[in-house]
Amino acid sequence: MIAAQAALETKMLLRNGEQLLLTVVIPTLLLVLFSSVDIVDTGTGRAVDFLTPGVLALAVMSTACTGQAIATGFERRYGVLKRLAASPLPRWGLMTAKTVSVLVTEVLQLVLLTVIAFALGWSPHGNPFAVLLLMVLGTAAFSGLGLLMAGTLKAEATLAAANLVFLLLLVGGGVVVPLDKFPPAAQDVLGLLPISALSGGLRDVLQHGAGMPWGNLAVLAVWAVAGLAAAGKFFRWE
Repeated sequence: MIAAQAALETKMLLRNGEQLLLTVVIPTLLLVLFSSVDIVDTGTGRAVDFLTPGVLALAVMSTACTGQAIATGFERRYGVLKRLAASPLPRWGLMTAKTVSVLVTEVLQLVLLTVIAFALGWSPHGNPFAVLLLMVLGTAAFSGLGLLMAGTLKAEATLAAANLVFLLLLVGGGVVVPLDKFPPAAQDVLGLLPISALSGGLRDVLQHGAGMPWGNLAVLAVWAVAGLAAAGKFFRWE
């Protein structure tokens, strides 16, 4: 039942034009545009080496948080979640299926973006296990935020809030603009955001060949625990 529901969730996600815009089109355009045109000062080295980790982090956020929040919010509004909760599929099974759908979509995103980055001349370094751990914790952190919005706000409010969060974190999360371009006081605050921790950790590993980014992992772990706990407590199925 979980596998069938996960397959259905994935098909629905991939058929949704708005979700494809967030999960595929925008990250791809950002990677190609800012790697090809000298618009933002990304520091020393090639722009693609700086941008690719940030765009990978953006892809995780767009699927696990923005896309999941909007889809789940409207399912809740139209009574889909209520009906599914009364089906033989248990509630934990439904959430598991949604998680599997998010992970499948992320894998497709990361494969596509990695191929494009290599075509642009990307040269990654570092420990693959550190990258995997960052991705898993990042997915958990953003899933908690997405489900919290979807389970507590009205569908229209979820749509607005999820897109607003996406735009704010895109601009201030170190995705395409380095955090050191912001005032020092702002850097301290922005560095605690989940997108900053994920993009910064991926950049340390993939661009600079650093070891395990424990600080970034700790920030993501705190967001993951807090977000999922809050979503589990306050999520309303109706």
